[in-house]
Amino acid sequence: MKTQFTIGAFAIIENDCQDILLCYREDLQLWNLPGGGLNNREAPWEGVIREVAEETGLNVSVERLIGIYSKPETNDLVFLFKCKRESGALTITEEAQALRYFKSTEIPSNTIAKQVERIHDYLAGETQIVLKKQPNQSA
Repeated sequence: MKTQFTIGAFAIIENDCQDILLCYREDLQLWNLPGGGLNNREAPWEGVIREVAEETGLNVSVERLIGIYSKPETNDLVFLFKCKRESGALTITEEAQALRYFKSTEIPSNTIAKQVERIHDYLAGETQIVLKKQPNQSA
């Protein structure tokens, strides 16, 4: 039997002050990095660009891969990319009821725990790609 995985792609997007963009998910009552699941036949770097546009109204380019995260309990793989804003304006959508840049020292306590861990990995400034298992938690 072939194992099936779901694949997600999320973005770290900073403003000129190096604050990090988060989206508020009303369904979970939590903050999250912009991103989500891939569509059929979509590459992770294509999916993150699409998801960011859908959730935030921003058009971005991918600068680099930060890490790949495995969630073994749910057969999920998540790609985290550093993205750069190219155009567009922050726009509230059905998927994100609030959009806000936060200083890295002021990430809200109601941010999805796995996303906080990914933000910390990015802030660690490693140039090597992070490969990490993330035990079962929210998102």
